[in-house]
Amino acid sequence: MNKSKSEIKLSFHLLTPERWDDFEQLFGKNGACGGCWCMFWRLTRREFESQKGKGNRLAMRNIVRSGEIPGILAYDKDKPVGWCSVATRDSYPTLSRSRVLKPVDDKPCWSVSCFFISKAYRKKGVATALLSAAAKHVQSKGGEILEGYPVEPKERNIPPAFAWTGIPKAFERAGFYEVARRSPTRPIMRTYLDKK
Repeated sequence: MNKSKSEIKLSFHLLTPERWDDFEQLFGKNGACGGCWCMFWRLTRREFESQKGKGNRLAMRNIVRSGEIPGILAYDKDKPVGWCSVATRDSYPTLSRSRVLKPVDDKPCWSVSCFFISKAYRKKGVATALLSAAAKHVQSKGGEILEGYPVEPKERNIPPAFAWTGIPKAFERAGFYEVARRSPTRPIMRTYLDKK
């Protein structure tokens, strides 16, 4: 059932062991996108490919069980409807190996690496709301810079499977702005957070 934007009442919770079942419910048996389980940026390409599916699910579950917070879940009432991966940039070694997404500078920062939004909740502002929740989380941990890596669509509409890092408009609405671009379709966007 599709809800209008005004009917959605979102709340946000960090992914902790107590919320693992909700994460699994949202990601479904395929692990969101092709067995990813939000491990793409955390592994080498070879590791990621070799453990796609069950291996990636177990790897993410181990992260959660360790007490690390790998991201934030969005809920509409009690139903998990969205996900945003947020952690310190060094949690995502693949970013540093990327020619396009390598660090802008040597300032410590946090990164929003990907999103997964339930089909019925796409194009309803959930990603922007998750970005705002991520900024609050990072600020509560003393972080001062939060960045993301959206894809700038060449066409007017981009299939959801290709927008898993977000789109610039969602970031702009959450107060981010472009700080670097090494590829026509991949800006690096940041927001600077006040110290708590």
